[in-house]
Amino acid sequence: MPTIGVAIAIPEPWASELQDYRTSVGDTTATQIPTHITLIPPAEVAEEELPAVSEHLAGVAATIEPFDIHLRGTGTFRPVSPVVFVTVAEGISGCEVLADAVRRGPLAVELHYPYHPHVTIAHHLDDPTLDRAFDELATFECRFAVDAFSLYVHDSDAGWQPTHEYGLG
Repeated sequence: MPTIGVAIAIPEPWASELQDYRTSVGDTTATQIPTHITLIPPAEVAEEELPAVSEHLAGVAATIEPFDIHLRGTGTFRPVSPVVFVTVAEGISGCEVLADAVRRGPLAVELHYPYHPHVTIAHHLDDPTLDRAFDELATFECRFAVDAFSLYVHDSDAGWQPTHEYGLG
């Protein structure tokens, strides 16, 4: 059964900058995870359900207008989860509306934690490394327009692969 995810891709040059940083601090999962803001965490979907999922995502995309994102500074989910992330300073409500709309119909998934849009930069590392990531990217900042989101399918060799992009509006 395929494992899918739905996310907003971070555009270049910031996607590579953040992915390279994540790799540099020893987060080996970074090489198989494109830099993103999650809308739907990994979920197993039956192969025969993928057309309905794609139709649902296209319908959602048509109803949501593009919005702007401003990423600035760092945050953490510690002690609950060993994660350091770049924060979404503006565009939180746009992400929340989009994530809520995506998580309906064939993708009505239950979340383990409340939805909090962010860009992971360090995950499952020791505390000193997480502290370092928190400090070193504290001044990170970028702005971009969100005019699409993507469906990703996990490949055991290549990692997360975008399979379709859905334009907003």
